[in-house]
Amino acid sequence: MTAPANPEKVRRKPLVLGNWKMNGDVAASEQLLSGLLRGDRELPDALAGVEAGVCPPYPYIGLAAARLAGSRFGWGAQNVAHFEDGAYTGEVSATMLRDLACTWVLVGHSERRALFDETDAQLSAKVEFAHRAGLIPVVCVGESRSEREALMTEQVLAAQIDGLCAALTSTNEQFVIAYEPVWAIGTGLTASPEQAQQVHAFIRSRLAAGRVPGAAGVRILYGGSVKPSNAQALFGQPDVDGGLVGGASLVAEDFLSICRAAALRSIR
Repeated sequence: MTAPANPEKVRRKPLVLGNWKMNGDVAASEQLLSGLLRGDRELPDALAGVEAGVCPPYPYIGLAAARLAGSRFGWGAQNVAHFEDGAYTGEVSATMLRDLACTWVLVGHSERRALFDETDAQLSAKVEFAHRAGLIPVVCVGESRSEREALMTEQVLAAQIDGLCAALTSTNEQFVIAYEPVWAIGTGLTASPEQAQQVHAFIRSRLAAGRVPGAAGVRILYGGSVKPSNAQALFGQPDVDGGLVGGASLVAEDFLSICRAAALRSIR
């Protein structure tokens, strides 16, 4: 694997985002949000130094905005249209997400790439529209199990990153990368901390090679079955700047535990 693009220590504020995917209803969402707020009230110092938020399904973003306003938790969306506006039934634009005071939006999650055949051109448009609307795109990259076993991890990630470099450059460094090994999403399998670090270092170096400004300062999240039992070890790696959390984000205490693990990174 390639060494980090910049060997000097760069301070990057840890970030933990919860991707709820297509789960929950109003009652479950209310309960989950209440649990996060309760944890924030009871142990505020334990979460100091970490940025955290949730990405609910579209129908519950307004609920999250109402409940989380004024707290340390932000909110975002799981997807955004690659159109600005118009006759695109069922799509949600970046400006609509801005109206809901979203901070982040996921772009290119492996499930979107695999199930909905999203292309680099579409993802680049999503990044650009998100940036224009004042949102921070969280760009997801990752390889499948067969690709990893064929020793193609770097080749796959390089292609994914290179296809988006022009769009990322236009964001004035206002973006996040999430490395989500597809073989570890929802499977219970997790990259070892050392494996995650190697890949994150490669991603950072590839951004620099693509002349994306500020590569050393870009936050790169790990997104493959992060849970309370492995979060601290993962976040202890120099290029792992937090997590994109799936299943564990649906349990308030688990998500809070992961946030606390990320907060420890900020005081190292």
